[in-house]
Amino acid sequence: MALPSEAAAMDASGDQFGQRPFLEAELYRSASVAERERQVYAPRFWHPVAPLSSLPEGSALPLELLDQPLLLTHPPGGPPRAFLNRCPHRGVALLPPAQAAQPCRRLICPYHGWTYDLGGSLRAAAREAEFVDPFAREDWPLIQLACAVRGSMLWVSIGQDPLPLEHQLDLVEQELGPALERPRVLLASLESELACNWKIAHDNTLDDYHVAIAHPTTLHRQQGPVRHYRHRFADHTNLLATPVPLQGSGADAEAPEFLTFGAPPWIHLLAWPDGRLALISFPPRDLGRCRLQVWLLGDPAQTDLGEAWIEELRSFLDEDRALVESAQRGYTSGLTPGPAHRLERRILHQQALYARITGLEPPFSARA
Repeated sequence: MALPSEAAAMDASGDQFGQRPFLEAELYRSASVAERERQVYAPRFWHPVAPLSSLPEGSALPLELLDQPLLLTHPPGGPPRAFLNRCPHRGVALLPPAQAAQPCRRLICPYHGWTYDLGGSLRAAAREAEFVDPFAREDWPLIQLACAVRGSMLWVSIGQDPLPLEHQLDLVEQELGPALERPRVLLASLESELACNWKIAHDNTLDDYHVAIAHPTTLHRQQGPVRHYRHRFADHTNLLATPVPLQGSGADAEAPEFLTFGAPPWIHLLAWPDGRLALISFPPRDLGRCRLQVWLLGDPAQTDLGEAWIEELRSFLDEDRALVESAQRGYTSGLTPGPAHRLERRILHQQALYARITGLEPPFSARA
């Protein structure tokens, strides 16, 4: 569901969102709301599932997305594919969970030996002539999911009618343009679990009000003074842009910008002038837990710097961990959220989108 009326009415300041309240605390602790998010909100969007460089041609990668077993494959000479990781015969996973892609030519079910190629077509079944009913291999392909490549990442949709990916990333596409499709490889990554609802983690990463206070020696040094902040809002994505001064440049030289995008369902993209791109996402685990997932992508020539750069990200993310887990306890205790600051408009923007997609319009109610 797009937001044309919201976007058309919004100027660069996003001021109309200043009249909206924050989502009420009950939406962060309600099991029925969490189920609605899985059934209505998450299927509306595409989900980044792996860096493209992590899935070489001739390999397969089993993983989970929102408790669904997925199997990514990359047939030689063809585009990557995404399937449900289950044999159509009796539902057994074709490959067990793994931390990295596995080279393979065929996918063989460990239960009854049904054998598939990396394109999802059944190539053989044990004792084919002995099925009770007439049997045709073409009737039993793997169940395929929509899969796309954007920003050197693989995106998968678990819904039947997802928003077009270019709409979901509207402002990212506008601001980065062709630079978004610059080839990148995975330089470094980190992953952990946060003891908070995903919405608290997402809100926090959209919160430009806390940066100078909570991250004075880490993120604030990257983003610089609040007076230099530039904000933009589109139908689905918003942006904080901050200048990065160049050493030795004249006073009149226009500084390149460090870009921080917030996008649904729970993702953030950071873009540096040197071509680095970081994805931060918070896929939910259960009502009070989510995953923190970070991929740092860049040019292969930057590989030696990857670990140092990911440590810079880890420094402020560790500071945020204490804040979001404390906020979870506050929301669980019956908090009524206070007034929104002008530097919290990116939170309000994403919350308005969330409310429309889930059907939880003001007055917000966990019983809707």
